[in-house]
Amino acid sequence: MNIQLIRHATIKLHLNGQTILVDPMFSSKGLLGPVGNAANEYRNPLVDLPMTVEEIVRDIDAIIITHTHRDHLDERAVELLPKGLPVFCQPEDEQKLLAQGFIQVIKVQNEKGWNGIQFIRTRGQHGTGELRKQMGPVSGFVLKAVDEPVVYLAGDTIWCMDVEEAISHYLPEVIILNGGEAQFLTGDPITMGVTDIEKVHRASPSSKIVVVHMESWNHCLFTRRELRKSITFHQLPNLFVPNDGMSLVF
Repeated sequence: MNIQLIRHATIKLHLNGQTILVDPMFSSKGLLGPVGNAANEYRNPLVDLPMTVEEIVRDIDAIIITHTHRDHLDERAVELLPKGLPVFCQPEDEQKLLAQGFIQVIKVQNEKGWNGIQFIRTRGQHGTGELRKQMGPVSGFVLKAVDEPVVYLAGDTIWCMDVEEAISHYLPEVIILNGGEAQFLTGDPITMGVTDIEKVHRASPSSKIVVVHMESWNHCLFTRRELRKSITFHQLPNLFVPNDGMSLVF
């Protein structure tokens, strides 16, 4: 299995002979406005793609959309993605994706099978309290195929019972976390920081943990450098913090 981080939460997964694109966001650097009520007003994304969109979409067989916030599916991606590919999503996003022109929208209530891969939807918490309600529903996905590692895409979530249950039930060998510790001027973080990542590691110490969703969006303040320092300090050898464009093979 091969995992390639494109940028932010945009990932290409190669498993069971298929290439799956996760949470495509294709806008050029600075094309989108900043997230409001954040510690800065930098325009998004903060960095350009490490390759052309044509290279990204050339070989993909399917798409996963964990939720439709603009840093996980932007207008540029809607414009440029092939509309006939299977798009796996949470039920809440089905009608929006159909309205955007995607033809094969596959809502995953619990589990769907496709080309020898099981897509199992998990839940998460995109923040706490009232902020969580404002952020709306989010999902993760567990992917299982014969002779491939079990992969858990946690999506935009903090450490919570949903994550703990997904790990204990599906026993993933590879876990992909959205880091960055995204937050606003008020309220708690809405994606994982180092404390949450350490809790995932303690819950599944033998899993390979890949942290993405960093240094690309203006309210994601926790950097790769800070996380790598923490990995060294806390001696977490199974954590991987790839740069944009980097591939990992498990």
